[in-house]
Formats: sequence, structure tokens, C-alpha cells
Amino acid sequence: MPTEFISVTFPNASTELAPIPGASIDPEFEARYARTLDEYGFDYTLVPYDSSYYDPWTQGATIAAHTKNLKVIIALRPNTVYPTVAAKMLATLSQLSRGRAVVHFIAGGSDVEQAREGDFLSKDERYARLADYIRILRRAWASPEPFDWASPYYTFTNFRNLVRPYGGAATIPVSVGGSSDAAYAVGGELADIFGLWGEPLADTKQQIDRIYGEAEKAGRPRAEWPRIWVTFRPIVAETDDLAWAKAHRTLDLLKTNKSPEGRGPPPGAPQNAGSQRLLAIAARGDVQDRALWYPTVTATGARGASTALVGSYQTVADSILDYVDLGCELISIRGYDNFNDAVDYGRFVLPLVREGLVEREGRPKEEVVNEEAALAEPAKEEEAVAVPTNGEVKEVDVVAERPKDEAVVIEASEVVDVAPLAKKAEAVVVVEAAKVAEAVAA
Repeated sequence: MPTEFISVTFPNASTELAPIPGASIDPEFEARYARTLDEYGFDYTLVPYDSSYYDPWTQGATIAAHTKNLKVIIALRPNTVYPTVAAKMLATLSQLSRGRAVVHFIAGGSDVEQAREGDFLSKDERYARLADYIRILRRAWASPEPFDWASPYYTFTNFRNLVRPYGGAATIPVSVGGSSDAAYAVGGELADIFGLWGEPLADTKQQIDRIYGEAEKAGRPRAEWPRIWVTFRPIVAETDDLAWAKAHRTLDLLKTNKSPEGRGPPPGAPQNAGSQRLLAIAARGDVQDRALWYPTVTATGARGASTALVGSYQTVADSILDYVDLGCELISIRGYDNFNDAVDYGRFVLPLVREGLVEREGRPKEEVVNEEAALAEPAKEEEAVAVPTNGEVKEVDVVAERPKDEAVVIEASEVVDVAPLAKKAEAVVVVEAAKVAEAVAA
């Protein structure tokens, strides 16, 4: 199957580098964020889950309504929605989005975080419940005929689901993540996609072998083994030197700005195997392989996906291709400066990766060039855009159509969102105030 790209859509302009305390959901920002991912050729966006944060279901439906091709991945903890209800909710989203619904299961990596919503099962029990949950979904989507269920986790009788996935599909893609034996077993047997956090190539290969081994043990045909999804937080710039300077600035901010408003896992040593693995690898050295950087892991206490790929656009693209060669078909990249990084990835990294895929996939180069040209077509929007600058939200007017040989120069004390400007002019230069006197289009 083709290599595809995943990102995350955020509900407002707050970031780990410039948090906005108490920021509420910004519907215009979130819709525009999702449209930007869609326009730049991302294939999926994850809508994450946290016990104290915004609901992913309503966000996912909003994202689907504002995009055309972007698939919406709903992060779901089994303790939060009964499986018969989730089957109908996901099938409804599938129909509303014309087949763009995906579910990513989080069994739960922290007893404290799970207890916040009344879940007191052990880790092994949570994974056993997850297996049960997935089987119920599959059965509910496969047929409108009534069925009963009896297990230690779910018991019901005569349930009938008349809400079919879009187009009569027998199922909706199911993703499972984790780095424990229980995760490998459940995901290898039942998942369509298995999510991993960014680790060195050798360690990633070991995990893939474990997942595939469980799939084979479960008797799944090779063509049905889970697709591998791997996540990174790239820090990119035009050159390697500029990227490393940016990486160290990012690290300083991460050390200053902790998890906002008490969200996420509790402080202290992480309980989940994925975070434990990241911290153990970080102890082996700051840089692994071509460009994998681990100080972002230690700065955040391995709070979620936190490994960075640092380098020029080409270096990071080559690093991503290393994982493609390893067998990773789904590449998730999201930055620390959320929106602006997504724009940079779409403009500079994704095209280079796709060029590198030409020889790997045996596709004519002209086909890739045409795809990139289509993605680069000017946007039709001509509205004011709210962008974060020094923690405040300011407005930047969209530039009217300009000759191709002219650059748009913006003075700003922080990097601003230039996606709509990039759609209107061939060159966009962002200049830090009082640091650069003039800019010349390349």
C-alpha cells in the first residue's frame, strides 16, 4: 500500500512553545488548520484524547465537514464509550465524511489518568477489554442482524446496528498503539494499523517484528497484517545548521513550559512501556541514526510522542524514507510550533519524501510532479488570518495576487502563519524584527 502522512489538528493557537493559558476552542482556527493539512496533501489527522480536554468526536465531525480528502482518526479510550454506542458513532462519522473515519484505540497507559474517569482495571485487563471491544465493533459493522454478547467486560442481548459504514464497507479502519507485550498481542491479532513512537531504526525493526509475529501467530494472512504507523516531531529549516539552532531554541522553551493546566500523565516516572522505552533510549545518547534527537524526550518526561527529527528539509525527508524502507507505511509528523510547522512540512518536506518514493513505488516522476503542482494551486480564500505572535493573536491580511517575481516580506517577532501568503506569492520571507534589514526572494 502507498506511504501516507498523518498529522494532528489542534483546537486553538496554543502550543508547547507558546502556551496560551485558558485558551478556549477556536472554531475558525481549527477548521483552517484542517483545511491546510488537506490542501498540503496530508492523508490523515489525529484528534487526540485527554481526560480533561476537548471531545474528539465533535471535533472530528467538524474537521470532516471542512475538508475533502483528509481522513479523521478519532482517539478512543474504551472506558469512555460503550462499544455498541461507538459502533454507531463511528459508522455515522463514516457516512458523514464519505468513508474518512478511522479509530485509534488507547488502552490506557497510566492508572492515575484512567482513574480520573472511573476506570480501575489493571493494564492487562485494559488490553483484554480492548480486544473484546474491537471484536464487538467488527461484529456490529459486519451485519445488521441482532446479536448477543457475554464477557467479563461487556454483556448485552439482541443488539442490532442499522448504521453501516459508508459505501457498504464491512469495517472501519482500526488502529492500536503501544509498546508492551499486551499491545503487540492485541494489535497484531486485531488491528489494521499499529502505532509506534519514533525510535532508532534497529529498535523500530524489533517492534515491527514483534507485531508481525503476533499477527502470524493469530493466523492472519500476510496481506492483512497491520500497517505500521510511526510518529516524529520534526524540527526543520533550510539547512542543517539552522535546524539545529532552532532545535536548541525549541528545547529551551520545552524546559520552561510544562504541560498546560495539569493535562496529560501525572508527574514522575511514566507507567506506560512506550515512555519507558523512549527514556531508556535517550540515556544511550542525544542523537540516534541520521537525525533522531532525544533531548526533547527527556525535557518533557517522554510525555507522549516526543522524539524529534532534526535537520534540513532534505535531511528529514531522507530520515523519513529510512523508516519507509523499514516497512513503515504511515508517517506521522507534527511539530512543536503546531501550525507553522505543519505548513513547513507540507511545503518543503512532503514533496521531497514523495520524490524519494518515486523509485521505491515505481511511479513515473511526472505523476508526482503533477500531484505537487495540484497541491500548490492558489487558495481562493481572501480573509484575515489570526496568527500567534508573542503569545497574542494578531491579524494578518491575506495578500492579493502578486507577480511571481515579487516576495512578500513580513516583520514579526515570532514566526507567523504564512500558509495563505504562500498560496498567493511564489516567495514568502519571514523576517524577525530588528534582526534583518531586508530580504530578497530567492
